Amino acid sequence: MAPLLFRHNRPGRCVTFDEYRSGGGFTALTRALQELSPLDVQQLVMDSKLRGRGGAGFPTGLKWSFVPRNLPGPRWLICNCDEMEPGTYKDRVLLEANPYSLVEGITLASYALGVRHAFIFIRRGYESAAENLRRAVAEARGAALLGENILGSSFSCDIDIHVSAGRYICGEETALINALEGKRANPRAKPPFPAVKGLWGGPTVVNNVETLANIPDIVANGPDWFRSLAATPDSSGTKLFCVSGPVRNSSCFELPLGTTLGEIIDGPCGGMLAGREFKACLPGGASTPYFTKEHFSVPMDFDSVAKAGSRLGTGGIVVFHRDICMVRATLNLIRFYARESCGWCTPCREGLPFVREILERLEAGKGETGDIELLREHVKYLNYAFCALAPGAMGPVDGLLRHFEDEILEHITGRRCPFERRG
Repeated sequence: MAPLLFRHNRPGRCVTFDEYRSGGGFTALTRALQELSPLDVQQLVMDSKLRGRGGAGFPTGLKWSFVPRNLPGPRWLICNCDEMEPGTYKDRVLLEANPYSLVEGITLASYALGVRHAFIFIRRGYESAAENLRRAVAEARGAALLGENILGSSFSCDIDIHVSAGRYICGEETALINALEGKRANPRAKPPFPAVKGLWGGPTVVNNVETLANIPDIVANGPDWFRSLAATPDSSGTKLFCVSGPVRNSSCFELPLGTTLGEIIDGPCGGMLAGREFKACLPGGASTPYFTKEHFSVPMDFDSVAKAGSRLGTGGIVVFHRDICMVRATLNLIRFYARESCGWCTPCREGLPFVREILERLEAGKGETGDIELLREHVKYLNYAFCALAPGAMGPVDGLLRHFEDEILEHITGRRCPFERRG
């Protein structure tokens, strides 16, 4: 398959503004402003069946349709580039190679939504990506592709870049909105939803980098073409899969949405490193339940992965080999989530540290058989947290209980980690 999001990439460097334009860049924006109404653009995205690439997989066009057209005052678009999910780095790779697709995608989305001012909320530490974006925004503005009366039309829009304070909770859309307003980054109660009352009280849409970068190609080539790129009939487009762990080629790959897990591991990843055997993976980032080799035939699309008991999430595939202790791996993840909890609600604030303590007891050889049931209860109870952080954090625990309960029992009956003497 010819790359879509990666087709402008240049080996070892960022594509230039002139190279992006000569490769068809900003033709979709030109077409939209000359031939399409805002509702036409929104309908194209709706018909494309593009689903959000930031983790939740919500239909993008449907999300846009929730924004009321008759409310007075400004409305806002925020691009979420606060990529702090462990094992996920696709947005960084995309922006370090090509920031222009995102700038064009944001401008098209702003046109569809009636937004005059958009923001890119980018993770602290993504200095190279942020610098690329600043340059791309300035170049687009200088070419009349941003700012007042874009390309001589009546549509005006500009983009600001905001660097995150650096907490995982900022990736939750309402916590992100609070952070952008200069407040403590706690999630907000819903309703009202951001589409009605978000940034500074105005209608707001929050979309992921990869999601918005797809918009120019949908507008340029049409929804039927975009749907045809997927490997499964109910999916659409391509997906960026970022793979890490003991594989021969750990990198970020653009593949048809619905490519099976086995095809990813044995194909562009080149299989496992010599002497390593596949044991498990997080299929969609650190907040997703584990898959095992039994899941190699699962198409990596939103519905198929959910049916198999996990989530596609961000598409961040973290691979574990045979000699990795899955209790220890899960403990490592829970330590991260317990630390990153904003402390706003009791299930997350108190529940995650308690789960961490249970896993620490098991690792220390001090666990009891009742700890297994305690973990199962917390997988259920932490679903009642204020936002998705705690339920997501329990994803690996859920996978541990379903696929590796035997390892938990070995910790209890053997009074030690059964993998501690292995490589």
